Amino acid sequence: MRWPAKFVAKGEFMARGSKSKYTSKQKRKAEHIEEGYEKRGVGRKEAARRAWATVNKSSGGGKKSGSGRGKKSNKASSRKGGRKGGRKKKR
Repeated sequence: MRWPAKFVAKGEFMARGSKSKYTSKQKRKAEHIEEGYEKRGVGRKEAARRAWATVNKSSGGGKKSGSGRGKKSNKASSRKGGRKGGRKKKR
């Protein structure tokens, strides 16, 4: 559901939800991604927002539950980024 523009001022972000439902691995992953964005000059809040969006995209959101059945994580976008960034230039 998208919020109408009057509820979110330009340049501000909606409050992020509780991270208690995320596993420690997901939290570490988000922290590492956030550091990478900050190193590239992205602001702290924007870096955090992008990092959690990336974790949600790859893992499908918080995974802590009592069921023991989780969804497989999709690593396609991170693989593509790694290949693009680490690719040797042809001469």
